[in-house]
Amino acid sequence: MNQSPRTLAEVVSCLSEYDPDALPVAAAQRIIRDFIKPVQAIEQVALRSALGRVLATDIISPICVPSHDNSAMDGYALRSSDLGEQPLRLDVIGIAYAGRAFAGDVAAGQCVRVMTGAIMPSGCDTVIPQEFTQAATDTSVTIPPGAVRSGDNRRLRGEDLQTGSAALAKGRILHPADLGLLASLGIAEVPVQRRLRVAFFSTGDELRSIGEPLDAGCVYDSNRYTLHGMLTRLGCDLIDMGVVKDEPAALEAALRTACENADAIITSGGVSVGAADYTKQIMAELGDVTFWKIGMRPGRPMAFGKIQSNGHSAFLFGLPGNPVAVMVTFYFFAREALLHMMGADATAPPLMRAVSRDAIRKKPGRTEYQRGILSTDAEGRRQVRITGAQGSGILRSMVEANCMIVLHDAQGAVQAGDLVDVMLFDGLT
Repeated sequence: MNQSPRTLAEVVSCLSEYDPDALPVAAAQRIIRDFIKPVQAIEQVALRSALGRVLATDIISPICVPSHDNSAMDGYALRSSDLGEQPLRLDVIGIAYAGRAFAGDVAAGQCVRVMTGAIMPSGCDTVIPQEFTQAATDTSVTIPPGAVRSGDNRRLRGEDLQTGSAALAKGRILHPADLGLLASLGIAEVPVQRRLRVAFFSTGDELRSIGEPLDAGCVYDSNRYTLHGMLTRLGCDLIDMGVVKDEPAALEAALRTACENADAIITSGGVSVGAADYTKQIMAELGDVTFWKIGMRPGRPMAFGKIQSNGHSAFLFGLPGNPVAVMVTFYFFAREALLHMMGADATAPPLMRAVSRDAIRKKPGRTEYQRGILSTDAEGRRQVRITGAQGSGILRSMVEANCMIVLHDAQGAVQAGDLVDVMLFDGLT
């Protein structure tokens, strides 16, 4: 099997017309996807602790589910060969409960009262719900013609899972239904990927942590809190390293500490055109890092690569400093990469089409992500409107939105009434 390229130079060599100063979104996503490597460590956890974890191996069913043919309804189990075009009177010869089967055989002209989940009595292949019967007593019941067909309301042995079949696939992020399925197989512990350790910090002399006084020209650091929330939703173990000053020694120390304690590092700020030269120099000195100007809005500047320190290595995502740009670049670049590192078989949430209620100015040549509010009109058609001003520093636009309007690279201006692609936040968070 071919191994993925080991260096960024080898990865980007596969792309024609690679230009770090004008990189399309899709090209940047591909480079990251081809360069990232999953963490290999596996641990065994109790079923109740497995929610949200990434399954490390395929789960093969050790049993049939259900283990026997059983009734899907409360009613009467009968032989379909008795059914005809006339009302059918059957003798009730017993009762079967879930977990307590009827032990006898059922002959022609007979039936058994059954509860939901009860094993089908021997000789019976059909269940009629009790509400479809007539003249029911403890000893007999009448079946109207056409009230039931052969095989109705019978769950077949193994119709959910057969012994030896794949129950859940490696790479699946376990959901509540998955835990129920595993419990139905009698599985108490499951192998999962080790949680991904992610270190993150903000850079900038103007940033203050909550609780500190705001000097003139300073702002509270919001990026660490949005990053904390997004990373927590992904199920990562977090290392919050606070605010790092715009000083070479402080930045290098923070990067080295993060590298030695985490699998991935996310920084916000310090990668734009106006950033000090030492930011790029230090990141480049510590490893294989490239700096991009991506054809997108918001979130044009970004750094990506892998750094080393004292025998440890970590993947680095240098995100912009503006609050909305941080969230957009995380969702459309870092998120999928981190899931891949976690061993998850995950792709970007699907796009859906909606009618734009607004005219949106755009020139071809870059991808734009507008914050939108998706709703339905009186006829049930999906429609979307923007949340107002779309500046990359207006975090309120993300708070009010429930989706992203994705305007693709080749797309031009949108007129009110045009169809646009949208991506729900529910699929991202």
